[in-house]
Amino acid sequence: MSEAIKVPTMAEMMAEGKTPEVLFWVGCSGSFDDRAKKITKAFVKLLNKAQVDFAVLGTEESCTGDPAKRSGNEMLFQMQAMTNIEVLNGYEIKKIVTACPHCFNTLKNEYPSLGGSYEVVHHTQFLRSLLEEGKLTIEGGKFKGKRITFHDPCYLGRANDVYEAPRALIQKLDAELVEMKNCKKRGLCCGAGGAQMFKEPEKGNKDINIERTEQAIETKPDIIAAGCPFCNTMLTDGVKGKDKEGTVEVMDVAELIANAEDL
Repeated sequence: MSEAIKVPTMAEMMAEGKTPEVLFWVGCSGSFDDRAKKITKAFVKLLNKAQVDFAVLGTEESCTGDPAKRSGNEMLFQMQAMTNIEVLNGYEIKKIVTACPHCFNTLKNEYPSLGGSYEVVHHTQFLRSLLEEGKLTIEGGKFKGKRITFHDPCYLGRANDVYEAPRALIQKLDAELVEMKNCKKRGLCCGAGGAQMFKEPEKGNKDINIERTEQAIETKPDIIAAGCPFCNTMLTDGVKGKDKEGTVEVMDVAELIANAEDL
């Protein structure tokens, strides 16, 4: 029987007169998508293991407004953002960690001009800092020697220049990090950004997620590592489309770290 995962809410903490060190912003995908919920659980497991004092907003968390803004509905974005900023400022939030680069980018770069200024970090950056501070240790475990390629999410990589944190974590697993021909600053989109995730693709001769999956498969990986729930979905669909489900796994970096020692 799996142990119950402890996830305190901001409201519960405030009722006890406590202020957490960090707010974990779960995001729509990490809250509602069955596959992404596993990423959320893996990250929470690591936070608890490292004894991080954290909380979530729970039902008080709403969409950051990224899909609305990227698809051109600025008015809806601002309405969503203002609602969130009111909640965040009400709790006097200072630091936010999130496993979604879309939430990361929006909270970090779009919210300050609307009155919401916070220190925002991606979960791979946060996990890396926990390792450097000695609060978390990683043994290579079952990923030792595995070939892992990392797909750079657009809003983590090119939009915010975060390239090293996820790679440093993969290398800590004693895995063999193999790069795709389009990586880092030349990374190729998975096809989900700009609210494309929620619509059918336009006519063309190949879907972007298939093109990206082909690039990943060229590296002959055991695992395609992602740092974004949207990328995870698109690459998983790509792997299914190429009939590689039996040989190639798609996993979030947090899942790799959390599962490394579960031998």
